This record gives sequence, structure tokens and C-alpha cells, in this order.
Amino acid sequence: MSIKIPIETSARHIHLSEKDFRILFGENAQLHPEKELSQPGQYLSRERLTVRGPKGSFENMAILGPLRSETQVELSLTDTRKAGLPGIIRQSGDIAGTPGCMLCGPMGELEIKRGVIVAKRHIHMTPSEAARLHVHDNQEVFVLTKSYGRALIYADVVVRVNWNFRLAMHVDTDEANAFSSDKDPYGVIVQLFDENYNTDMWIEEVLSGIQR
Repeated sequence: MSIKIPIETSARHIHLSEKDFRILFGENAQLHPEKELSQPGQYLSRERLTVRGPKGSFENMAILGPLRSETQVELSLTDTRKAGLPGIIRQSGDIAGTPGCMLCGPMGELEIKRGVIVAKRHIHMTPSEAARLHVHDNQEVFVLTKSYGRALIYADVVVRVNWNFRLAMHVDTDEANAFSSDKDPYGVIVQLFDENYNTDMWIEEVLSGIQR
């Protein structure tokens, strides 16, 4: 028996380091929580920033708290094209070799040299949920979405396991618009192959006439 996994849309947003936050908002500033998010301890703050790339910018971008050790800007692929930035798909926190951008706040501006990513789609779950689903941390799985006429199977969905997590799959706005026509979308993990098999291998086999 599987588990129904709620699918949440993660719109473009920013995570700031304390150092960068002080530059942008002032030495005595602090984040003001506006709305709790599904993951415990995470929240949408009242503060907003402008993110500027070589070709375009996004005003009033949301900042999520609490502050982190490094600044990270999460965009969709559509957003990166509008801003004129490379669309590098990464897990959150993996920002080595990623592009930077300009951040503009009420008290200052700064250029970050790295940190702009397109977040790899992922599922938050607890260890007990992972055990029930026979998956483990950092495993990539297939998720079949429930929709009305636009259902998809998403590949390369990273499982992220921690006791502090609450069950939810996160996709960006591009991915959500591709399948979601339901106000409460969800999906289930489907075991199409063993975990050492990937979609590139599947494509090559199909092109070679191998049918599983």
C-alpha cells in the first residue's frame, strides 16, 4: 500500500544569509513572519526583494525564513530565461558553480556570485514514511500525479528524509502548470524500475528496440 503525497507549488523565492540580509535591510533589521509554511519552522516573511539578472528582473520576491548560512535564489526555468540566467537544476543548498545575480533591498544592493538555482523536484518525508514506502534519503523516484486530463509521471524526484519534515512533494510553477488542474493535487510513488535505473537508460533502450 502506498501513501498519498500532497503536491505543493513552490513559487520563486529567496533564502538569505544573515550577512546579506544586513546589507539589504540594515544592521538592526529582522525578518517578520507572515505565514507558516508546510515544513515545520519555515515561514514566508513580510520582507521583499528585487532580483535582477542581465535581461530582466523580479520585484517583490518573497523571502523565506529563517535565515540560512548561504543566500540562495530559487527560480523556475521560465524565470531564468526572463532574467537572462542559466537554468541550473540543483537540490537546495547545492550552489557550487551556479550563476549569481543582483539583489536590491530597501537599504542596499549586492551582487551574489552564485546561488541562483532551479530547485530539483523533491519529496519531504519522515523516516517512518520512507520505511513504509521502501525508499531512502536522496533516492530518486517516479511520482504519478492525480489530475483531470493532464496527469503526468514525474521522474528524477529526490526523496529527502528527516524527522522534522512533513510529507509533501515540492514542484516549481512550471511543473505545477504542466499537470495541475485540481486545488488539492497529490501523487503516489510508482516503482517502475530498481533505483539504479534512470530515464536516460530507459530512453536508450527504447530507441534500441528493447522493451521492458
